Amino acid sequence: MRKAFCDALVARAADPRMVFFTGDLGFMALEPLKSALGERFINAGVSEQNMVSVAAALAAQDFDVWAYSIAPFCYARPFEQIRNDLAFHDLPVKLVGNGGGYAYGVMGPTHHAIEDYGVLLTLQNIAVFVPAFDEDVATVVAMAAQVRSPAYLRLGRGEAPASFAVPDYAPWRQLVAGDGMAVVVLGPLVGTYLEPIMALPQARRPNLWALTELPLERHALPPALLDAIANGPGLCVIEEHVRQGGLASQLATDLMERGLFPKRFTSLHARSHRYERYGSQQYLRKASGLDPESVLEAIAL
Repeated sequence: MRKAFCDALVARAADPRMVFFTGDLGFMALEPLKSALGERFINAGVSEQNMVSVAAALAAQDFDVWAYSIAPFCYARPFEQIRNDLAFHDLPVKLVGNGGGYAYGVMGPTHHAIEDYGVLLTLQNIAVFVPAFDEDVATVVAMAAQVRSPAYLRLGRGEAPASFAVPDYAPWRQLVAGDGMAVVVLGPLVGTYLEPIMALPQARRPNLWALTELPLERHALPPALLDAIANGPGLCVIEEHVRQGGLASQLATDLMERGLFPKRFTSLHARSHRYERYGSQQYLRKASGLDPESVLEAIAL
């Protein structure tokens, strides 16, 4: 998604109000943006706390500010500055975390971002965007730019099969229809399940939904999803994020407040920062039970 993100920002670079910060990252990827912005492309160095504070000061002067880093260094290291300088003053800085979830898995637990949106959503007025497909990124960038409060973009790697026609962007999208349970997946993880789920017979095939924005209050649950939860065999929520503060707990609270209780509720999530060995994103997803085989087993009726 990094190239799509770069292209989307280059398209906005003519706006003299736009400023882009990078935490000493983006080499071999963001050069077109650097060329387009000139001195408005600022390498803040390995100094994320300072980067966020300077970004806040510019946003207070009505600049259009984007601050980019590897995901854990985008939200965890400068959390105090995000809370005090952005959230408390409701300043519309766009924080961009590249490599959400286990994307930088081989670099060890310090580079995992599996509690990012849960942490940030404890702050008021932060909007979170987790595009599911490369095709979503331009629209998500445009939408984030319109948000008049802090926003966090979690970028990953689009993994839809080549034969899949990605539908137009929407915060909620039903990607597969069937008579099985409702399955809600946050972000690009959903692309890894498309082929095996579409291959299931109609009677077992789940209603597969992709969600790309949080908190849930930003976009009401679609009536078709609520109907599938109320009348189907159950609900499974899948996210590359720890259980605490994740989508599953938010969705469960929303449903209980409605008095709506699925016949069965399953939460599949990132289970740990540390495993027996370091490994790739694929290895860590499997260790957490987020790989397609584990998901098919979990939703089997």
